[in-house]
Amino acid sequence: MSVDPLTLPCPHCDALNRVPAARMNDEPNCGKCHAPLFAHKPLTLNTTNFALHVERSDLPVLVDFWAPWCGPCRMMAPAFEEATRMLEPQMRLAKVNTEEEQELAARFGIRSIPTMILFRNGQEVARQSGAMNAGAIAHWARSHEL
Repeated sequence: MSVDPLTLPCPHCDALNRVPAARMNDEPNCGKCHAPLFAHKPLTLNTTNFALHVERSDLPVLVDFWAPWCGPCRMMAPAFEEATRMLEPQMRLAKVNTEEEQELAARFGIRSIPTMILFRNGQEVARQSGAMNAGAIAHWARSHEL
């Protein structure tokens, strides 16, 4: 991880925060709203906040594209939340509901769900379709971290 301060969007108010890399494990709070920058649960992304959290963050962002009617998606949801606790603060985890955010699903060519995409600096680094348990999600994400 870089020694320079990292830019992190707040999951609560969307304010950009600069956090020294050495302080990432100290449970940093937002400078604007004072809420924790890591909530230990996936962030919900939509067309309004996607670019901010995926393209402006210095952390890798693992996004789960899912839908409420999808059985495997519902089965994987608790595992994805558990993986959040395993991977933060080295990585941000987020979810996109493809039923509500069809534009994002089309933009990233989501053809089956659940599909996870790992982004680094706004660019897709890796993609995986199919439900996984928390350990497998964490292992897969770490194996593609730059």
